[in-house]
Amino acid sequence: MTFSVLGTDGTAVGIAISSSSPAVAARCVHLRPGVGGAASQNVTDPRLGTALLDALERGLPPDKALAEVVAATPEAEYRQLTVLNLAGESAVFSGARALGVVAERRGRSVVSAGNLLATPDVIDAAARGFESAEGELELRLLAALEAGLAAGGEAGPLHSAGLSVVRATPWRETDLRVDWRDEPIAELRRLAELWLPQRDDYVARALRPGEAPSYGVPGDE
Repeated sequence: MTFSVLGTDGTAVGIAISSSSPAVAARCVHLRPGVGGAASQNVTDPRLGTALLDALERGLPPDKALAEVVAATPEAEYRQLTVLNLAGESAVFSGARALGVVAERRGRSVVSAGNLLATPDVIDAAARGFESAEGELELRLLAALEAGLAAGGEAGPLHSAGLSVVRATPWRETDLRVDWRDEPIAELRRLAELWLPQRDDYVARALRPGEAPSYGVPGDE
């Protein structure tokens, strides 16, 4: 019930994702600074995303990390997994019992996959959208999600979406979620436009609070 785009610019790695089910980003998004990212979707088992990142951190390339996790996973035929390292290498697995129309595509520093799609073209459009977009990684991932939606999205209505990115800090510098809306990708765009101009200020407040800019609210002059 999900389509996702996992991408990197060589330093940052992030995921944009949307689904007809609620709170998709809470279950499916897995990122680790300096390591890479993974998505675990379609009858989701969040433990698999953590296992993929652990394998990457041990030094396995994405294809071997994915093969190891799939081989160790009972009922893997229900799962759809993507994994990407900071070098832009990726791997994807769609189990035989993944739901509905299933598609996957690996591109330049991007991997996209989905299930219960309106058409397989959704995933090609999303990957191409990432590759052709410019600017910060958040904007490229968001453009990819919008391109997938324009190509048809899911077979049914979407209700949730998320956009998350990690860089050098040990937390997600961007972590935006729309857990239940009629137009979640449009709402995610609105949140990103609100958040991105402030993102670096919040990093500065964490790392250098004495030098950080004020919040611009009453009482913080």
